[in-house]
Amino acid sequence: MLRPLFLVFAVSVLLAACGDAPPAKLNVGDPAPAFAAARLDGSTARFPADFAGRPLVIRFWADWCKFCEGEMKAIDAVYRRHRQEGLEVVAINAGQDKATVAAFVNKIGIGYPTLLDEDAAIARRYGVAGLPTTYFVDRQGRVQAKQLGEATEALFEQRATELLR
Repeated sequence: MLRPLFLVFAVSVLLAACGDAPPAKLNVGDPAPAFAAARLDGSTARFPADFAGRPLVIRFWADWCKFCEGEMKAIDAVYRRHRQEGLEVVAINAGQDKATVAAFVNKIGIGYPTLLDEDAAIARRYGVAGLPTTYFVDRQGRVQAKQLGEATEALFEQRATELLR
């Protein structure tokens, strides 16, 4: 029982204490911060350049997060239904190494890209204070919605549909 609470506390401290600047206060309507991150295949994903003009779901997660696995599968179902319409999704792992991330992603079998944020710098730029956290970014690169904590496939479907309009 204490292990999950300790892990949540440890990541919260990592996200809040690392770096010189306090965590960002990213709100709906704000431009999503730019980032570059390694994919599991070794290539680099760059936002906004690689996603210009397309709606993007940015999902922050870790393998110890008890809600992340189910939600990542739910997001995958929505992604598979809407990717031909231009929906993009990235799962940014906050604070874990490549081997841990790859093992988890292989276990759950998601089809969207996974990015590494081993020092949680991107998570800090986005103001992530707990996991899971998901941002819904429109075609112009602005945050249209932010989901803190657990959400259903129906909610992801609704938000994806709104982004695609």
